[in-house]
This record gives sequence, C-alpha cells and structure tokens, in this order.
Amino acid sequence: MEIILYIAALIAAIGFLVLCISLAMTLTSLKKTLTNVSNTMAGLEGQLQGVTRETTELLHKTNGLASDLQYKSEKLNSVVDAVKNVGESVNGLNTSVRRITSSISTEVERNEDKIAQVVQWSNVVMGIRDKLKERKALEEARAGYTIYSNNPDEVATKQNQGGI
Repeated sequence: MEIILYIAALIAAIGFLVLCISLAMTLTSLKKTLTNVSNTMAGLEGQLQGVTRETTELLHKTNGLASDLQYKSEKLNSVVDAVKNVGESVNGLNTSVRRITSSISTEVERNEDKIAQVVQWSNVVMGIRDKLKERKALEEARAGYTIYSNNPDEVATKQNQGGI
C-alpha cells in the first residue's frame, strides 16, 4: 500500500509539473500578446493624437466657416429686404398705371365724339395743306425750273448770270 501511495504522489507531482509547464507556456504566450497589444496601443495613441490635432483644426475651420456663413446670411437678408421693397414699389407702380390707364380709357370713351371731330378736322387740314402744296408746285412749274443746291450763293450767282 505504500507503493500505491508513492505512485499516487509521483502521478500528482507529474501532473503538477505538467500544469506548471503548460501555465508557463500560456503565460509566455500571454506576455507576447500583451507586448503586441501594448505596441499597438502606443501606435494608436500616436495616431489618435494626430487625429485629435486634425479634428481640432477642422473644428476651428468649421467655426470660421459658420461665422462667415452667418455674416453672409445677414448681408443676404438686407438684399432680400431690398428686393422685397423693390417688389412692393413695382406693385404700387403697376397699381398706379392701372388706375391711370383706366382713367384714360374712361375719358376716351367719354370724349369719343370730340376725338372723332378732331380727327375729321385734322384730315381736312391735311387735305388743305396737300392742295396748297400742289398749287405751289404748279406755280413753280409755270414760272420755270428751279436749280436746287446746298450752296445759296451759287444759286444767286447763276440767277444774276442769267442761268436761271
């Protein structure tokens, strides 16, 4: 029975040794993995600092653009107000033109007979003027011919020389 006890102790010792060896191998592997993780974290920390710096610059640029956009928006509001005022002025002008046109149309309808008389009289006057022109042309034709020139001295000279 003693031998069984020694064999059991020897098996327990061998088991403990196998456990220690496998634990040592696991811890060594874990050490390598943690070293790699540590190196990766250091690289990530450097990259994160770069990203943080770029993000800060981007945030400053975004703030600058936002303030510029707000400034331009305020300027655009004044332009929009001016355009609105011009639109209102044009509407007022259109209303005034409509009223004046309506008033003129009403007056023309009211004075239609008088306008017709004025047109008739103007036609009569134009006819008389045409008759006078014809009569004057006939008189000039009977008196002889006329030399037309841009220089009045030349015409007077020709008349004195008997050319006309």
